[in-house]
Amino acid sequence: MTAKYWTDTDRQAVEQKPLEIYLFVDPICPKCWALRPIMKKLMMEYEPYIRIKHVLSGTLSTLNKKRSALARNEEYPVTRSGMYCNGSLRTSNHPIDSPFIVSVAIKAAELQGKRAGNRFLRSLQEQLFIEQLDISDFRVLQSCANEANLDLDEFVQDIHSVTASKAFQCDVKIASEMDVEETPTLVFFNENIEDEGIKIDGVYPYEVYVQIVEEMLLEKPQKKELPTIDQFLERFKVVATPEVAIIYNLSIQEAEKELKKRMFQQKVEPINAKNETFWRHIPQNKFPTT
Repeated sequence: MTAKYWTDTDRQAVEQKPLEIYLFVDPICPKCWALRPIMKKLMMEYEPYIRIKHVLSGTLSTLNKKRSALARNEEYPVTRSGMYCNGSLRTSNHPIDSPFIVSVAIKAAELQGKRAGNRFLRSLQEQLFIEQLDISDFRVLQSCANEANLDLDEFVQDIHSVTASKAFQCDVKIASEMDVEETPTLVFFNENIEDEGIKIDGVYPYEVYVQIVEEMLLEKPQKKELPTIDQFLERFKVVATPEVAIIYNLSIQEAEKELKKRMFQQKVEPINAKNETFWRHIPQNKFPTT
């Protein structure tokens, strides 16, 4: 079966998408990391109908509380999404020194475009939850910017700017106005209806989000076909076994079999984290590093 991709007509209609989802996230929140496969699938299947706006949530005090939890090597198994989250760092000698600068860095990346900001956020989460690095370290931030294909000089300049800091404070204000008390939180709005949005916090099975989308559209939308697993890997670069299982409705064993098959074909290479195996896409004509 051939996957259907966005046509030029789809792109021209981007401003006409009826649903807007405010996704309140904290880059160091394990539950936000666990929500990733669900949001990827929702966006791929309902792309013509929805647009997602990432909003950073958390005051400096709440960010510091989460930093302390990570430094204490606390673990967060998130069973509803199937993603196991280890929020700890390898040693207590490498805490996240400044969660505030991480948030400002994301807003600096967003100054280069929404997609650039999303790529940067994804890279940050991978460095924290897979590589278990201190993502407030400026060298790590620069590495993430490079991985996200940002203009590095512009990023370095913007991360120290008043503009990026004010943008983060604006996000915090939006979270306060919408009474967002935890992350992740999603608020669904229908642009064509004046009713209040629907707010849902925490991580739930994929079907819950689909039900909300369909109820808010007032009709059952036509879902797009998912890309092939190879196309998915090429697009997102690094994935976890449960992530593939969630998106393609496979068992963990079936997903692992599919990924190992691609490992033998040298299409992916494994990344062994503490409690999970991740898989990195290997670009064509590049040999694996491990």
